[in-house]
Amino acid sequence: MTDPPRAPGGGKRGPRRLPRAPGGRETRVPMAPPGDTVARMPENASRSTVIRRYAPEDEDAAVDVWSRAGGPAHPFIPGEGEGERARKMREVYLVHAENWVAETDGRVVALLGLLGAEIGGLFVAPEAQGTGVGRRLVEHAAALHGALTLEVYEKNTAARGFYARLGFVEESRRVDEEYDEVMLKLARPAPEHPARGRAANT
Repeated sequence: MTDPPRAPGGGKRGPRRLPRAPGGRETRVPMAPPGDTVARMPENASRSTVIRRYAPEDEDAAVDVWSRAGGPAHPFIPGEGEGERARKMREVYLVHAENWVAETDGRVVALLGLLGAEIGGLFVAPEAQGTGVGRRLVEHAAALHGALTLEVYEKNTAARGFYARLGFVEESRRVDEEYDEVMLKLARPAPEHPARGRAANT
């Protein structure tokens, strides 16, 4: 739903910044505490649905979700969901960002990439959209990090509406030089009663 996160490398904005991964931006990549590994969905979700840390064996499933969700969300990005962008997704972003997946009935249906308290990317498989999985992943991120930020393309109206419903507001905007597209920076304050630490191992 947002634009894919970045992963570490020698980005053009200086050392320790992130090169542009598919549809993403540059930033640093702090990782989550090792203990934050699994979080159960709320009661109104499928009992067989869990949020857990991404594992290397999830690579193909995660790239499939990204490809099927990202392509329709970013039709203005040449080659989104395939080719060189898919290679970068596998070799850069999935290797270095703090990634989480939502798994339903043993199948990965959504991917969340975190860069500290920034949501670098959120992708939900088309068949799982509208089920609340994306919302739960955002709340999982808030439970881990409190206040959240992200960037989204101005043309990605579905994602903008989704984040507005979750309380995100626009802070600023800039032009993505690579694609000459306007990106909005959105932010949401920390929950009044943060559940930090309860999102994992519950």
